[in-house]
Amino acid sequence: MSRPAVSQHLRVLLAAGLVTYDAVGTRNVYRLDRPGFDALRAWLDGFWTDVLEAFGDYAGRGPTEGGKP
Repeated sequence: MSRPAVSQHLRVLLAAGLVTYDAVGTRNVYRLDRPGFDALRAWLDGFWTDVLEAFGDYAGRGPTEGGKP
């Protein structure tokens, strides 16, 4: 992966609140931002709960006319 590509990915992660960085000399040292990842995890947990509940509702309806649920 090229250096510009890495920089672009890090900018996106920074804007999303998933990483932070400290300037150390001429370099930036990036690290995961725990509160950002906790928020992402909570969103993903809610998303999959909703998706699985919707699938369970769909699957629980059984076949309808024409053999399609």
